[in-house]
Amino acid sequence: MTRRKLLPILRHIVSRPTAPFHEQAVAEAILGFLKELPHVKVRGDKHGNIIARYERLGPGGSPVQPRYAFAAHMDHPGWVRVDDQVLGPSVQFPGAKHPMQFLGWVPEACLQNPAVRGYGRFAMWDLPEFQLRDGLIHARACDDLIGCAVIVSMFIDLEDSAAEGACLGLFTRAEEVGLVGAIKLASSGLIPDDVTIISLETSSERPPAKIGDGPILRVGDKSSIFDSAATLSLAQIAAESHIPVQRCLMPGGSCEATAYQLAGYRSAGLCVALGNYHNCGPENRIAPEYVSFSDVHGLVSLCASIAISRTKKNEAVKSLKKRLKLNAEKYKKLLKTKP
Repeated sequence: MTRRKLLPILRHIVSRPTAPFHEQAVAEAILGFLKELPHVKVRGDKHGNIIARYERLGPGGSPVQPRYAFAAHMDHPGWVRVDDQVLGPSVQFPGAKHPMQFLGWVPEACLQNPAVRGYGRFAMWDLPEFQLRDGLIHARACDDLIGCAVIVSMFIDLEDSAAEGACLGLFTRAEEVGLVGAIKLASSGLIPDDVTIISLETSSERPPAKIGDGPILRVGDKSSIFDSAATLSLAQIAAESHIPVQRCLMPGGSCEATAYQLAGYRSAGLCVALGNYHNCGPENRIAPEYVSFSDVHGLVSLCASIAISRTKKNEAVKSLKKRLKLNAEKYKKLLKTKP
């Protein structure tokens, strides 16, 4: 996909207002793109999560089973009206009839005297929706609307290129309050057991990760380490596709790969490095999040390559095992010498 075609997709999805349990505008934007793709079928679960399936039959019309599912969440930390429960810090905004509670994590200092924009039963920081400046996307909510836009862009790229194969896109709710949508989807029985689920995120920039140095092969998060074999496979596909990637832990937070992995799925992670995580700028000032447009473009290309890859399961593991075995054989005579 060209950058020129990618930009309006990003702008349309990332600009939508959202908060935990109020993801409707984002869901409508996603569905608006997907309904135009004849090889993408969409269904939802009872909790409002979205499951999209791309499938184009191979030679002879044989059905193709998806090997990978790409997952992203549709919410972002925000102020939400919650009746009869105390779930987060509460504020009575001027002119509002009901107090709102903040759902999602930010330092307490960032919650003092918030400047917000209201959307009925929820509110977001009063920040620019989407701007592209000097190669960086500055937005009110990169996390994780960038991930959602990447999946949509991948589907469009697969459709435009008439790619043969199958893959899934998972768009979930309420990640910011503890991976709630992903946990419910993982236990629904709607995702095939043998699918590898790849969590797509924007993750706080921490060394050695660097904004602008390409998409990140995420080996784990704050809570867990992801499947080693799956991670090796993604690294091999990236190398074969000539897409440079960074390889980092990214421990700034926990992502949905942890939830799917705990549910028994083989899971992996991809992300782009994020500035001003959860809108927390220098000195606890509220500011737009930002990511590299080039990193996002690379992530779309990588996801499309993964979706149609014919790399066999565990092939990368077998290749590594063979390489290490051959290397050990080369030095075995030296092992006979005494230390």
